[in-house]
Amino acid sequence: MIRESLSGKRIAITGATGFLGTAIVERLLRAVPQCELVLVVRPGRRGAQSRVDRDILRNDAFDSLKAAYANDPVAAGGLDDETFADMCRRRVSALGGDVATEGMDLDPDDLALLATCDIVIHSAAAVSFDSALDDAVEVNLLGPHRVAQAVRDCAAIRTEPTAAGLAPGVPAHLVAVSTCYVAGSRRGRAPEQLVDESPFFVDVDWRAEVDNARRARVRAESDSRTPERLEALRDEAYDGLGPAGGPAIAERTEQLRQRWVAKVMTAAGRSRASSLGFPDAYAFTKALGERALVETRGDVPVSIVRPSIIESALAEPSPGWIRGFRMAEPVIAAYARGLLKEFPGVPEGVIDVIPCDLVVATILAVAARGPKTDDKGVDHPDVTQIASGSGNPLEYGQLVGLVRSWFTEHPVYDEKNQPISVPEWSFPGRGRVSRQLGRARKGLDIAEKVLDALPLRGRQAEFGAELEERKGQLEQANGYVELYGAYTECEAIYELDNMYELWDSLDDADRAAFAMDPKLVHWPTYVHTIHLPSMVKQARLKMAPGSRQSSSRHDRLRQQVLEPRRQLAVFDLENTLIASNVVSSYAWLATRHLDTPDRARFVARTLREIPTLLALDRADRSDFLRYFYRRFEDAPVERLAADSAEMLSDLLITKSFPAGIRRVREHRRLGHRTLLITGALDLVTKPLRPLFDDIVAAEMSVTDGVYDGRLTSVPPTGEARYQTLVDYASTHDIDLQEAVAYADSSSDLPMLEAVGFPVAVNPETKLASIARKRAWLIEHWDKSKGAPSRVLPIGPLSHGIARRRKILDRSML
Repeated sequence: MIRESLSGKRIAITGATGFLGTAIVERLLRAVPQCELVLVVRPGRRGAQSRVDRDILRNDAFDSLKAAYANDPVAAGGLDDETFADMCRRRVSALGGDVATEGMDLDPDDLALLATCDIVIHSAAAVSFDSALDDAVEVNLLGPHRVAQAVRDCAAIRTEPTAAGLAPGVPAHLVAVSTCYVAGSRRGRAPEQLVDESPFFVDVDWRAEVDNARRARVRAESDSRTPERLEALRDEAYDGLGPAGGPAIAERTEQLRQRWVAKVMTAAGRSRASSLGFPDAYAFTKALGERALVETRGDVPVSIVRPSIIESALAEPSPGWIRGFRMAEPVIAAYARGLLKEFPGVPEGVIDVIPCDLVVATILAVAARGPKTDDKGVDHPDVTQIASGSGNPLEYGQLVGLVRSWFTEHPVYDEKNQPISVPEWSFPGRGRVSRQLGRARKGLDIAEKVLDALPLRGRQAEFGAELEERKGQLEQANGYVELYGAYTECEAIYELDNMYELWDSLDDADRAAFAMDPKLVHWPTYVHTIHLPSMVKQARLKMAPGSRQSSSRHDRLRQQVLEPRRQLAVFDLENTLIASNVVSSYAWLATRHLDTPDRARFVARTLREIPTLLALDRADRSDFLRYFYRRFEDAPVERLAADSAEMLSDLLITKSFPAGIRRVREHRRLGHRTLLITGALDLVTKPLRPLFDDIVAAEMSVTDGVYDGRLTSVPPTGEARYQTLVDYASTHDIDLQEAVAYADSSSDLPMLEAVGFPVAVNPETKLASIARKRAWLIEHWDKSKGAPSRVLPIGPLSHGIARRRKILDRSML
């Protein structure tokens, strides 16, 4: 019945790039060889056809069909010598359209193509449970209404019957995919009835909800731009990036503003849905979308298919096939990694999941059956639910037990190659779990503040990065509780009378080719041998001990950095190549010509000043350098040049990181240009010139043979360092995507982001966290063993100089 009814028909499908839509396309191409498809997709920059080729037909759902065409195209349903690609060109058309916009952005040619279709399957949806309210409204509420309007318009312009005989003026059959959860957070029976017919549906005006959602977006955007909000967001950006420079802080501030608006809109959707008895904005907007469709459909015949929570395939296109993470996968993955110690839910309640291939079969059976009509031949919207709870219930406690037993036998391994023991949940309420996560988050906030106050870097800074990572995990866990907790506590039982009526009408051949009876699923087998093995591959969980995943990844990144085709290697100096800074080099030079009592006073005063200097440096690196270099006022140029040459061996080499120096030389050996960009003074870096092709450093102006303590230009830090790099690359015709940058501080973020291969060396806490999040190469370079570790380097006393002669820092003595 199904194959015969759909053969020769042209079927339009929205949402084909999604999980369910891709499965529908695959099943029709494989199981109904004589049908043609029109895939309505957002065209994007490359056009609709490119999206179909790249985002749909390349998916692994089509692997078995491709193999069948390669083996025997005729047996696969194709023509002689036809390839899979040939078949797709013959049977699949791409149409650019967007259900989130008025008129779906369809031009006359698009409507003409759509008018040749006999059936329209509308599966496009904003499926995220935390969608912004207005986004969910545009797609889930107004999307079905817009598709029905397009179907009416197509009927009006059709001048000839379709290939399958649909007459001019007669609209195509619209099969709209909704969700069982339009029933809301009810307990007990949820029959297959229109939402208006439910006694639990709160009568609201869907048009007013559309207007309110759009106004909520305008208010959120306006509120995000108040001076108080922008100041708070800028402070948050600075806390996250440190002294990364004005442009980086500004860019981060705008990202945070947009994120704030998104959170506000998500919260608006959640609160509005909850006020009307729905678990989230997805279910709420789907319910109103059904109502809007039925109210405005006109003469378009409409059938609604409501699946419950769609999960991986039972058998087709292959056991365990899934596209992306659905509802259960993030929670299961977090549980397997030991991140969810508790999760809310009613253990004896039903967690209503259904394999995607059963949903696809139901949709195609409804499409093949056609619209339902009464005795007078008048069609009426009908509802078919496909769920497991009423006929083959999977209790939440049973599911948790199956997952726990599987991960006990097949544990995930941590970074230290130790198996992670999964917890045993006690099924508390959502409020209790949220409070537990909140207390843990508060403790981490306190610890983070303590660490931020410490000048940590390198391996010590990794503690701060790990702390931030743990905070992210807690936020993720709390998000899961907020998003999915309502579904694990749901006690609705979705009735399947219409689905079983349809199932009973099928012959044995249809039942074999289009299985949709939930009773066919044996849950222990499905969870243990189909779903979880597929899920761990999707999640890329580490399922075997002894894997050197982290070290091999580090090695791969290092190999990429040192590939011969790289063009440039740019280095910071302080704490990247040497364990020193401008204060250390200044101290060495300043004490070079001081006697012992003056040295002691200098050291004492400098150490007392270090907290102030650290605060200035964290606030703005450029301002700090200008402030600090004032101390060189009246210093003789020739004397400092001679002292700097001696400082090379006494300070810079002893404080250097041998691995860093070797890395510079290795880049040069590979033919890469090497560039040093540093805020240190040129008089300090001059002895290092043999190591680099070029050096860009801070310079002070000179008057009558002495420095005046004023910089000749903006010091090369933060965004100025980035601009220096960009200008250098332009001058030397270098592609920065083939460049490598080494630095230690978040103030170097603009430079690191500018290159294709950033490397964080002995990073301070903020950069360590950023590097871990972005999967950058992190190097820990140490000084040579036995190297001096003085807090404040003191230059050796110069011989032949008057004991009381002072070259630098007269004011501090």
